[in-house]
Amino acid sequence: MPFLLRNLAFDYRTSDAAIEEHLLGRLSLTREELISWKILRKGLDARKKKSIRYVYSIEISVRDESSCIEKFRNDGDISHLPEKELKTFPRIPADKEIVIAGMGPAGLFAALRLAEYGLRATIIERGRPVEQRVQDVQAFWDRGTLNPESNVQFGEGGAGTFSDGKLTTRIRDENLSYILENLVRFGAPREILWLAKPHIGTDKLRRVVSGIRHELLERGFTIRFSGKLTDIISKNDRVCGLVLNGDEELPCQYLVLATGHSARDTYQMLQRRSIRLERKPFAIGLRVEHPQELINTIQYGTQSGGGLPSAEYVLTYHNPETDRPVYSFCMCPGGVVMAAASEEGCVVTNGMSFYQRNSPFSNSALVVSVGESDFPGAHPLAGIEFQRALEQKAYAAGNHSYKAPAQNLMDFATGKGCHAVNSSYRPGIVPFDLTEILPRDVARALQAGVREFDRKMRGFLTVEASLTGVETRTSAPVRIVRGSDFQSVSLPGLFPAGEGAGYAGGIMSAAVDGIRIADRIAQELQKN
Repeated sequence: MPFLLRNLAFDYRTSDAAIEEHLLGRLSLTREELISWKILRKGLDARKKKSIRYVYSIEISVRDESSCIEKFRNDGDISHLPEKELKTFPRIPADKEIVIAGMGPAGLFAALRLAEYGLRATIIERGRPVEQRVQDVQAFWDRGTLNPESNVQFGEGGAGTFSDGKLTTRIRDENLSYILENLVRFGAPREILWLAKPHIGTDKLRRVVSGIRHELLERGFTIRFSGKLTDIISKNDRVCGLVLNGDEELPCQYLVLATGHSARDTYQMLQRRSIRLERKPFAIGLRVEHPQELINTIQYGTQSGGGLPSAEYVLTYHNPETDRPVYSFCMCPGGVVMAAASEEGCVVTNGMSFYQRNSPFSNSALVVSVGESDFPGAHPLAGIEFQRALEQKAYAAGNHSYKAPAQNLMDFATGKGCHAVNSSYRPGIVPFDLTEILPRDVARALQAGVREFDRKMRGFLTVEASLTGVETRTSAPVRIVRGSDFQSVSLPGLFPAGEGAGYAGGIMSAAVDGIRIADRIAQELQKN
């Protein structure tokens, strides 16, 4: 049985050969006594800029394990690794129709998990396959031609397909390693298995998504692109079918609803069907963009550029004047700012990075929490209307086009000046005072937050940085209420899943949610 060696710190330039030499010395082994070693976790520690290092946890196999463990039994950094239990999946015959609506991480991993049980499903996706979807998005960025059904929000892979492809999450779940291993199987870089802050990048993520699709087709799944869920049919207070594109009925006893946080028409349909929905807090703000080299220098100091990854940051601040949290969100090192609208007449910003993170810019959302006091009233879709109103104001500020209103960061923070604005945002920007678009409290909180962030990261507040707006799609403004069995409390057979259901945030947690729901459906079928 291999054992674990933790808290190994090496200069960031240290080679694998040098690490192996250290292991031999650390454990008093000859090269013949060491069978193998592999990295289980690798995280960057840049707190001391003159001594930037990686911290490792390493799995080690040796020929005489018992004597090695005995020798170091009082060493707190050395311990046995428990044997990894292989999860088995019983084959479940089923005569029930399962439909998965949405091909984001929740929908795709629900499908992959169902396949483990030998089950099949029909997958419907309102958008297009990722190859055609990329062309639709490119046309939007190049010419401002929006396809409301195939865009940054809708289509194979979900909204995360056009992102940095971050694979970090705060949740703990046994399925996290299962997800990472499957992503690697379909083409993600192997390093995501051990990096403390793994990412895939939009370019590699597209290939992964395509690989999952081919796997599901080979396993007998049916995939319907350009197939929008427009209604749910029930009988005896249970799902019995659904309507596709307004006129085609499909039988369905189990519906995994994984349509994402921007499917506003789906929320409206659920409201008409008296499915219980709740408003939930989310965050809005702007996207800030700096030269990548500036962020690298702030974070790494003089060692910037010497083989270190593009620098990241996480910033938080609670504004006492407005009593609102302000924080950075979805940071994209070496990325670009992009148009992410899914409705005509609305401007939405977001960020995206390729795997290499080699853009000359780095960007992040700077957002402020909003809640029921900002969109009063009992209507569960009030948050959506709040989002839409801001997006329409941004569209008007961009000369009634999909160009984004933008402002120099220094001008925004100080409320004065007229510096030049540079941005990677496509399809372009229009200089504008962004405080005129945001709610007053939100703008004030952001202005104070930017000044505070400059105290934490000297050089953050600079005329070299810009802001574009608005950033409104940080998370779902609605929760589709479900019980402990993952089914809607209003309609059995309906399984709200992922970000759009209000129970996840990000690729990993959405994928976990889809897996949990697939396991639950398998249990239900097994009982029957």
